[in-house]
Amino acid sequence: MSGDRASLCAMDPRVSLPLRSVAAHAHSPPELPAWLASIPAVRDLLGGFEFEATTVLVGENGSGKSTIIEAIATALELPHGGGTAWEVRDHAEEAPELGDHLQIVKGATTNRSGFFLRAETMHESMVHLLEIGAERGHRLVHKSHGEMFVDMLTGVFTDFGLWILDEPESALSFTASLTLLQLIRERERAGLQTVMATHSPVLASAEGARVVELGEWGIRDSTWDDLEMVAHWRRFLDDPRRYTRYFDEG
Repeated sequence: MSGDRASLCAMDPRVSLPLRSVAAHAHSPPELPAWLASIPAVRDLLGGFEFEATTVLVGENGSGKSTIIEAIATALELPHGGGTAWEVRDHAEEAPELGDHLQIVKGATTNRSGFFLRAETMHESMVHLLEIGAERGHRLVHKSHGEMFVDMLTGVFTDFGLWILDEPESALSFTASLTLLQLIRERERAGLQTVMATHSPVLASAEGARVVELGEWGIRDSTWDDLEMVAHWRRFLDDPRRYTRYFDEG
């Protein structure tokens, strides 16, 4: 790294991140599809959004988390389910329309390898891992879905410059979620980047993360303690009947 670049990175560590920021592309299609234009978080994203070494998106279903995560991965040309040139899909999906509207700003790092995993394709990723394991004589078939997921992240993808994860908790137990949390912390300390959408208060507690909450207000910065999700889980665990008693009224 040149002296000028090193000095710049020292002043702003984001300069060296694989994914620095995203905004509306100057040559994007003239209008957003109506369904995208109706999502406040998409509007805020197109106004400009900067990423940290660890960035966590939280929000209710329909708030735009997965839409944004998938669009960023598409703009970065990451396959929906695996790392660069890793997964061969048996079927094609229509690329998220939002990706055509995004201008990605990449950092100065030389490690731009990326890995994208989303809940909808996680099963296919596990099957692919099983097939590779069988070819190499591994007995991964005896491991659980979550164990295979952790093995995958601690294996060939450990040192990828960028992880983009969409609701990874769907495969994980509480203990496995803590393992992923530790991996994310180790990655940040190694100068690697993770962008994650999650419903898990465990994963949302990632150390040093920029935590943003998506909703009818758009995108707003938050802290773990102030997240609506965390407040709901605390109240539920303290007294489940506070929520479930309404079932009886139906």
